[in-house]
Amino acid sequence: MVPYQRGRRSFVKLSMSKRVSRTAGPSPFDLHVSHQCKTPADGNGRNEEAHLAAEIEDPNRRDVLVLAANAFAAVGAASLIWPFVQQMNPDAGAKALASTEIDLTPVKEGQAITVMWRGKPVFIRNRTKDEVAAAAKTPVTELPDPEVDAKRVKAGKENWLVMVGICTHLGCVPKGQTMADSKGDFGGWFCPCHGSHYDTSGRIRKGPAPRNLEVPPYEFVSDTKIKIG
Repeated sequence: MVPYQRGRRSFVKLSMSKRVSRTAGPSPFDLHVSHQCKTPADGNGRNEEAHLAAEIEDPNRRDVLVLAANAFAAVGAASLIWPFVQQMNPDAGAKALASTEIDLTPVKEGQAITVMWRGKPVFIRNRTKDEVAAAAKTPVTELPDPEVDAKRVKAGKENWLVMVGICTHLGCVPKGQTMADSKGDFGGWFCPCHGSHYDTSGRIRKGPAPRNLEVPPYEFVSDTKIKIG
């Protein structure tokens, strides 16, 4: 009886272990292995990979299209604006007026002429020796706008004085170009509007004008001809 009982217990234990193994389900190790080994073997998996790749590539394509569209828009805008910009540039006639040549032969010593340059009057005076000497010996410390006469004329042509004939106070045209004009207290030019007096170098000596008469850019192209501008 004893061997029979012992064998019966062994049989019961073996039967119970099989039942537990059948009902317990897969172990965590089995789940981990099955998860690692799972691969998309069917067509649906391949479609998902293609869809993901397309999503990654589509933004790059969109960026290229946006950049190309912006570039074409910029070129189109520039082509529309360019004619208006060209229209604002000075034509050949206006460029010719930017500089002018003046023949000084008719202007005798002590005389003055007025010419137009860029819409402004320009005073040209052939100064006498006394006028040149008076301008040269004036102490700079006495001038409201200190400037020596030598910087306002060309070396070797000190008798010729070239200036823009516009008062630096309020833009009036000073008197002094003709023999009958009042030349102020210093023998140069006088602005009767507000009483500005300029000397024989065109420098302000008295009155409200803050600066000397402007000397435009000019050069002697010959002994008797100058080019202004």
